[in-house]
Amino acid sequence: MPASPILDVAPVLAQPPAAFDTGWLDVGQGHRIYYEQAGAAGGIPVVLLHGGPGSGSSPRQRVFYDPALFRIVQFDQRGSGRSEPMGETAHNHTAALVGDIERLREHLAIDRWLVSGGSWGSSLGLVYAVQHRERVSGVVLRAIFLAGRSDISWYFDGSRVVAPQAHEQFMAEIPLRWRRRIPQYLERSLSGGDAGKCERLATAWMRYEAALNGPDPALPQAVAPPAGGSAALCAKYKVQAHYLARRCFLGHAAVLRAAEALGGVPVAMIHGTRDLICLPHGAWRAHRVCRGSRFAWAHGAGHDPFHPNMDALMREALACFARDGDFSRWPAAGQQAP
Repeated sequence: MPASPILDVAPVLAQPPAAFDTGWLDVGQGHRIYYEQAGAAGGIPVVLLHGGPGSGSSPRQRVFYDPALFRIVQFDQRGSGRSEPMGETAHNHTAALVGDIERLREHLAIDRWLVSGGSWGSSLGLVYAVQHRERVSGVVLRAIFLAGRSDISWYFDGSRVVAPQAHEQFMAEIPLRWRRRIPQYLERSLSGGDAGKCERLATAWMRYEAALNGPDPALPQAVAPPAGGSAALCAKYKVQAHYLARRCFLGHAAVLRAAEALGGVPVAMIHGTRDLICLPHGAWRAHRVCRGSRFAWAHGAGHDPFHPNMDALMREALACFARDGDFSRWPAAGQQAP
């Protein structure tokens, strides 16, 4: 395969582009979602799907997208971020989120858009794209999450082999009788009315996740206080527990079926070789069933989207799509997985 020409990749931005539009969209069932648009109003539309579930969007997530080329759309999923009611799990499931994405596209009068998501956002992106294929110009995924039983079991239990101290500290908050049903215990506890218990659990979960996402998972990681305070932290993990207790209303078979059904759509996948939250084999399985998808390993990267190698591959893939309308010349020769 001949080497790809050097792409005109946008320089790393010191600050993400400011939003030129913000608003709220009533999606029914007592929910309304917050959204923002940034970049070029007449640019290539791209919708960014945040992870978690429950994490919410942030301006930093748009630093990969050249603001001169892309019309960047972000929104907070039901119960997440600034969407209301905060932390609400009633009428909050994957099918509802897929419907919300489509309602937002219609609200913004966008004909077709590029779908981009990471972690849980990759699972949601695959399911949305296959259900609304005619409205999707392409798909860019990083840190692919299959949402299967084994993926969730690894996250809550198997990962103790690489993060023993963090795992032990987290499990200190989980009664022994619940150790085989950790997501269910977390959902039950975070939905209860004991604010102190909710804060302890959410803080322990945050620290555990930070260790898995850190450069040295065997060692404790410093964790900054949550920007929105303890109420926002508890809401985030309440939504996440609600989804993980149900395998995100999908399971790995549904995610893989969606990937397989996207054959022929321009799809780029990027995964960190050291990702301990979404293991690499899940991303590889998704790539292998998605006919024509392009795949690249972010060497040395974990789950952090801002690792230099993940950052570079994201920017190169997006520059390729902006130039060609697909990913056929991405990644460069020697980087493409078979």
